[in-house]
Amino acid sequence: IKIILNFFIVVSLHALVVSVCVIRIEIQYFNPSFRARSSCICPLSSSTKEMRNVLLIVLSVCSVASVVRSGSSDGFTKLRDTETAISLLEKKLMAPEVAMVPLTLIQGAGSKGAVCLDGTLPGYHLDRGFGSGAKNWLIQLEGGGWCNNHRTCVYRKTSRRGSSNFMEKTLPFTGILSNKPPENPGLLLNYHHHGSFYKCSIALLLSTLLVAFADFFNWNRVKLRYCDGASFAGDSQDESSQIFYRGQRIWQAAMEEFLSLGMKGANQALLSGCSAGGLASILHCDEFRELLPSSTKVKCLSDAGMFLDAVDVSGGHSLRNMFQGIVTVQNLQKGLSSTCTNHLDPTSCFFPQNLVSDIKTPMFLLNTAYDSWQIQESLAPPTADPGGIWKACKSDHSQCNSSQIQFFQDFRNQMMFAVNSFSKSDQNGLFINSCFAHCQTERQDTWFAQDSPQLNGKRVAETVGDWYFDRAKNIKAIDCAYPCDKTCHNLIFE
Repeated sequence: IKIILNFFIVVSLHALVVSVCVIRIEIQYFNPSFRARSSCICPLSSSTKEMRNVLLIVLSVCSVASVVRSGSSDGFTKLRDTETAISLLEKKLMAPEVAMVPLTLIQGAGSKGAVCLDGTLPGYHLDRGFGSGAKNWLIQLEGGGWCNNHRTCVYRKTSRRGSSNFMEKTLPFTGILSNKPPENPGLLLNYHHHGSFYKCSIALLLSTLLVAFADFFNWNRVKLRYCDGASFAGDSQDESSQIFYRGQRIWQAAMEEFLSLGMKGANQALLSGCSAGGLASILHCDEFRELLPSSTKVKCLSDAGMFLDAVDVSGGHSLRNMFQGIVTVQNLQKGLSSTCTNHLDPTSCFFPQNLVSDIKTPMFLLNTAYDSWQIQESLAPPTADPGGIWKACKSDHSQCNSSQIQFFQDFRNQMMFAVNSFSKSDQNGLFINSCFAHCQTERQDTWFAQDSPQLNGKRVAETVGDWYFDRAKNIKAIDCAYPCDKTCHNLIFE
């Protein structure tokens, strides 16, 4: 009986292997946007070659290992200005096949004082998980700058970043929020087995079974909208102008909502965020851990959230001045890390470089070494460059002279120093590529596509997945200095 069973298993495996692993199979007949990445080179006899017609099996296995062709041919995305960078990228990614997820307002938030700058209810977009991911949760904190004085906060009240009245009613979920395996992958299959069909068969069988252990595409994926102007950290109000600085309360009300929707029973959870949302994921990481049972696997990801206390081109501290305004206007002092404020001033404790090493929960820092937002608003803002000497360079790095490039190299060195202590912990992860870009998790072309940025042969999605699921140890991917990386999707500002 064993011999007969083994025979049928081997024959079945052989058929599967031949159909899947013939030659880097292109599934363009079914969908031209998919390209099979799985590649096993197995010995084929003339009879087994006839089994290639079982291509439907190929589709079921290889779709998990496919990648999406996306991004412009030259690898550049043009933006008009820093303020609208993220929203324009989201609109650019909008396509008929992208999942559009509706806005939900947190109905009980008002009674708790958890409101946007203008007093309207905060909101979120939730795409429910399914299958093996039904009990896992990914919370993505939206970014979008800050308001640091009365004037900017009054202006912000009339935008989607200060009022739910102006928020989009639906948002596209792409990148880390996508519900499609080829865009937000599970374990990537990239076998190159030479030799007996038996080894290749086992590899393919395992890879088929491992589909159940996919990364994030089938999790409960949430995008929490940002409407407080202080990275979900403020708790005060301006009575005279009726401006509500209630970021901390919005955070708490949203977490209570998600816990009631099933997050309290999560097996796995990831708190993520981009830009100001990336800073928020750093500020709230340990708090997020404490909300969930000890049995839940919890980690945090900050995308483009490593804002540095850097010197600008005039020798001043433009970003420190901005952060000082945020901390003062929104009364952040009492909500900042006491570990930090015990030895540093409150403004310094709003800078991630003074916080990340003290976070107890596993944290992943994803950042470009030449962050586009920081170049525009921290290193060379108009106030520090009134003559416009840096205008062309900060908009397009190919227009920079050698001394300007050296200024950027010094900024990169400062970032390397800022993450040095953080990187010594095995539980923490890093992906710092030498690109002129900003957020990379929500953009499909930078998260996971055929031509996505890579470090050590792996894209952002693969590296983050390896770190979260402990598929590799000590993940610290740090790029060489500009201009060595040819996989970047750099931003060009008009």
